[in-house]
Amino acid sequence: MPQIETWPRIPAPICNHLIERMLDRNINLDDLNRLRVWLETKPNVPAGRWHKDFGSFKLCGEGKYPKTFLLAGQTASGEKL
Repeated sequence: MPQIETWPRIPAPICNHLIERMLDRNINLDDLNRLRVWLETKPNVPAGRWHKDFGSFKLCGEGKYPKTFLLAGQTASGEKL
């Protein structure tokens, strides 16, 4: 299983999309801090599609790259972490 990529190593188009979705979804600093703490553990993620539920939002990704943020009520696809 790959490890999730760190922010500096995520391609710019993906970073830009994540920032746009973070702003669109009104993800607050407390929520982002929970995400940061999780990312610091360098979690393993599936090679395919996955999602991690943080309560007020979901992080969705594919392989080592996070791809988007969803609101809590939105349906995510892939393996739940």
